[in-house]
Amino acid sequence: MAQTNTITTETKGAIDILTLNRPAELNAVSPDMIAELTAYFSALHDRPTTRVVILRGNGPQFSAGAELGSDAFAAPGKGRPQRQLKMQQNYSGVIRLMRSCPQPIIGLAHGAACGAGFSFLLACDVRFAAPDARMNAAYIKIGVGGCDMGSGYLLPRLVGLSVASEFLLTGRFIKAERAKSIGLVSDIVPAEELLAKGMAFAEDMLRVSPMGLRMTKQALNTLIDAPSLDAALMMEDRQQVILLETHDHAEAVAAFRERRSPTYHDQ
Repeated sequence: MAQTNTITTETKGAIDILTLNRPAELNAVSPDMIAELTAYFSALHDRPTTRVVILRGNGPQFSAGAELGSDAFAAPGKGRPQRQLKMQQNYSGVIRLMRSCPQPIIGLAHGAACGAGFSFLLACDVRFAAPDARMNAAYIKIGVGGCDMGSGYLLPRLVGLSVASEFLLTGRFIKAERAKSIGLVSDIVPAEELLAKGMAFAEDMLRVSPMGLRMTKQALNTLIDAPSLDAALMMEDRQQVILLETHDHAEAVAAFRERRSPTYHDQ
């Protein structure tokens, strides 16, 4: 297990378990955590041996959100707008890296996931929740806009504009049952079974070809904003032609015909 000041990573085969690890501070998101998450997700782009990431929080809460009063809020004085913009871009940059990294990310929500912690979950590809999970775009509660760190882009695409507006305009909490009913989380499982659920889902992803998995995430990221059906079909056609030429496609077909599990080699 690798540990830095604010996160830990544990590798189980092709799966990374990434844990927010400031339990005494309720996993509040500090500039140090942002720097460490930036380094982690940046490195994933060149690590094909890691095929799936599970994101969770240590302690009673997933994340209480940005650490108020920390260096995330630039001190007064000359150049404050520029310094504040740079810090803001550091925080939002983690969301960009989570969406652009080729590995699918499974988010495991328990306790509170507020503000930045909520945005981390939105940036995951699939989410599961414990019964006590509650999430909110807390940004508007501290006098700034409710759209921050990707929430104004990702939440409407996950649950629709009307429901997203309900929560972004008020900062109301979304509890586990409501989150499941609107499709924000895939399932609710007991807290003690949350990691096992995430691992089982990750194992399902490992049963498909590595390149197919990566290209599917890439396609979904692009197709969500496709300007037309023709544009979407054009991209899908090209993706399929590329994958048809891989060894793993031939292996998958052979394994299907021979009623056995495939052995993939293409990274």
